[in-house]
Amino acid sequence: METLTSAGHSVYFESNFEALKTLVESGTYSKVFILADENTSEICLPVFQSLMDDFGDFDLIETSAGEENKNIDFCIGIWKTLLDFEADRKSLMINLGGGVITDMGGFIASTYKRGIDFINVPTTLLSQVDASIGGKTGIDIDNVKNMVGTFTLPQMVFIETEFLKTLPQRELLSGFAEMIKHGLIYDKAYYEKLKTTSYLMPAAEDIYRSVEIKNEVVTIDPHEKNLRKILNFGHTIGHAIEGYSLANDENPLTHGEAIAIGFICEAALSIKNSGLAKEELKDISSYILSLYPKYDIKQESFDALLELMKSDKKNEDGNILFSLLETTGKCTFNCRVSTTDILSSLDYYNSL
Repeated sequence: METLTSAGHSVYFESNFEALKTLVESGTYSKVFILADENTSEICLPVFQSLMDDFGDFDLIETSAGEENKNIDFCIGIWKTLLDFEADRKSLMINLGGGVITDMGGFIASTYKRGIDFINVPTTLLSQVDASIGGKTGIDIDNVKNMVGTFTLPQMVFIETEFLKTLPQRELLSGFAEMIKHGLIYDKAYYEKLKTTSYLMPAAEDIYRSVEIKNEVVTIDPHEKNLRKILNFGHTIGHAIEGYSLANDENPLTHGEAIAIGFICEAALSIKNSGLAKEELKDISSYILSLYPKYDIKQESFDALLELMKSDKKNEDGNILFSLLETTGKCTFNCRVSTTDILSSLDYYNSL
């Protein structure tokens, strides 16, 4: 597969880390650190080392797995570890893991001693097609997703589908939601193609197309002033549901499961607020429910969900702003939506 250039850094596909080997061997960096969680340390680090062919000296920093650990307390612990290991400004951090690791690792690297270089090696489908691309770093505050972070680009991103063989089905399905989103907001033909594809074995060319779409959008608008906001389709409601589930459910929703609910709710909002056809809403709802388990959005959670939406980072002047579909494959942004309509969209999902 070819290499994509994204706003000054390269995204390598199925490259066996040749560029990373060259970089590490160049002597540019005084120390190399690998940030991984307890799962990727056990399962993915051996794959990484085998693909790298004798990686050489590095220090492993291991953290606990899970979105609930993407917070400032874990960042403080990792910053202190970097200090203990005498990391200087010529150090390199390699973020080996899913979206939590690439989001948090990028934030830690971008702020440690005012910034050290980092490289993303995404090991989940979700992070390969979304979180590792585009230079967004961040952590959660009080179940509000990505409330603190920076726009800082990695030096390189390496996408190796070999890592996908380590994933359980639920994680593959979670990542597949972001691929569906790319079709819904940008490429109807791609969306239709995905409807005939199994999420258990996403093709390398489909992963490439998703990264290509995200890359096109973030290259035009790297700091999310306008067009990049379309990548948030499904996420205003989806992030709120994800945060609520994380705080209240014994088995919390994955990111993909939550934003899939957001797709349906925000497609419902699109009927009145951006002109989506009812037939398209029916198609989207049917397809999403054929893949993702139905979730009971309890009536008593509605107020809490609205409060979480009010904290969404896209909001302006106290207004909850949405990115909504004009039609399948075309999205608009900065849509103001009434509270009544938001609650109606939750009721619509529950009625299915």
